[in-house]
Amino acid sequence: MPELPEVEVVRAGLAPAVTGATVLGVSVLDERALTRHAGSAAEFESALTGRTIRSAARRGKFLWLPLEERGGDPAEAVVGHLGMSGQLLLRPPGAAPERHERVRIDLAHPTHGEISVVFADQRTFGSLAIDELIPTPDAAPGGLGAAEASVPRQVAHIARDPLDPAFSDTGFRRALARKDSAIKRVLLDQTVVSGVGNIYADESLWAARIHPETRAGDLSTRAVNRLLAEVRHVLDKALAEGGTSFDAQYVNVNGQAGYFAHSLNAYGRTGEPCPRCGRPIVRVSFTNRSSHFCPHCQRMPRPGGR
Repeated sequence: MPELPEVEVVRAGLAPAVTGATVLGVSVLDERALTRHAGSAAEFESALTGRTIRSAARRGKFLWLPLEERGGDPAEAVVGHLGMSGQLLLRPPGAAPERHERVRIDLAHPTHGEISVVFADQRTFGSLAIDELIPTPDAAPGGLGAAEASVPRQVAHIARDPLDPAFSDTGFRRALARKDSAIKRVLLDQTVVSGVGNIYADESLWAARIHPETRAGDLSTRAVNRLLAEVRHVLDKALAEGGTSFDAQYVNVNGQAGYFAHSLNAYGRTGEPCPRCGRPIVRVSFTNRSSHFCPHCQRMPRPGGR
C-alpha cells in the first residue's frame, strides 16, 4: 500500500497542474472508484464539472483538492485515497485510456492549458469522493499543502503526520506514554500518527534501535525523541528518492517509480546482513503482515527496564 512518501510525491506533482484549474468534464468509467462518495456517479460528475480547484493537500495517506465555494453551499473538496494500487496520473487531453482507468477529470489551467487527471486502480480498493470540509480542532491548516484550517469530514479522524508543520511532538509523546501496545502497532495506528505504514515503521525502528514489540508506554522520553527524529529522517529520505516502488503500481503523476527500495536497511531483507552489525535480519509475523528487524541491534528491553 502506498505510504506517506508515495502519496506526498503524488500531491507535490499534482499541485502545480491543478491549482487554479477549472474542471471541464468528468468521466466515471467504474463506480467502484467512488465507494467513499455519498452520491451516484452522475452526481459526482455533475457536482465537480465547472468547479475550480484551489490547491492540493495531504494528511497521512489521504489527498484532497479543495474546491472554490459556490454561494450558500458548504465548502467541499475532492478526496482521494490510493488504497493498495491507486494512481493519480497527469495526461495530455485526449490521451488514450490507461490500463485500469476508473475516473478521468479534464481540466483547463490558466497557465498550463488543458490537462487530464486520471485515476487508475488495478485492485479497486482506492477511491475518490466529494466531501464537506470541516474546521480543524487546532485551527491549523488541514494538512501539507492546505492553506485553510479545514479538513474533509472523512479525514478528520486521521492524526497529523510527522512532516506536518502542525504535528505536536509533545502530543505524540503523551499518546505513547498511555499505550500498552507494542510500539510498531502504535506507529501503524493512523489515529495516533498518520502516514507511517509497515515499510517505514520497520525502517524507523531499525534506525532508532528499538525492538518492534517494545511496549510503547515503556519508552523513555529520549527514546521517543530519537524514534520521532528517525521517522522524519526516513520519510524525508524516501521523499527525496521518490518513494518505495517494488512494482509498477507505485508511481508519481508521470508514471515514474521511486527508488527508495534500494535504500532499505531492514524491510524485505530477511536473512541478509544488518548494515549496522552484520547479523541476519529476521522476519516475524505481525497482524497479517511482517516485521523485519535486527535482533542484535534492536533488543527487547528487560521487564521493568526503561
